[in-house]
Amino acid sequence: MAMRQSRMLAIGTPAPEFALPDPAGKICALKDFASSPALLITFICNHCPYVKHVIGGFAAFTREYSSKGLAVVAISANDIKAYPDDAPPAMARFAHEHGFTFPYLYDESQAVAKDYQAMCTPDFFLFDRARKLVYRGQFDGSRPGGKVPVTGKDMRAAVDALLAGRSLPQDQVASAGCSIKWKAGNEPEWA
Repeated sequence: MAMRQSRMLAIGTPAPEFALPDPAGKICALKDFASSPALLITFICNHCPYVKHVIGGFAAFTREYSSKGLAVVAISANDIKAYPDDAPPAMARFAHEHGFTFPYLYDESQAVAKDYQAMCTPDFFLFDRARKLVYRGQFDGSRPGGKVPVTGKDMRAAVDALLAGRSLPQDQVASAGCSIKWKAGNEPEWA
């Protein structure tokens, strides 16, 4: 498992628009979260060991913070011909198994992943009410096979600061995970 790190998109970057289907075909768009004071967009997939390592803690975190005003969207952009375990039917099972209370969307064209400059799974992007990027980085310092527990420490600090109107942590550590599985010929120049 080769580790990749997120690109650390510039703070203040506006959230790129998206309108993507969930596994059942229901379309979810950026505008659907206009009333939320904070929006976390994460690129994940079903098979990545880094995602599997944090997903239980992440799902619990999202349930806890949804009542505080955090909206969450997860997006899978992997090439499902090469990685059929990431196809929409498997996404639906994965979401159910882990108790997702947020949309899990499929980016078949990979255009949204490119717009966000998503690099790895998981890759996290936290936006304020104006949908400007305020945090991009790791959920916490835990990694598969390591001894650090999954706590969501970094993400909790960022979301707590955002919801309280405080300055966000300036020390933002890149997320680490598996690379997004780009379709042949569709790799962005920066990947």
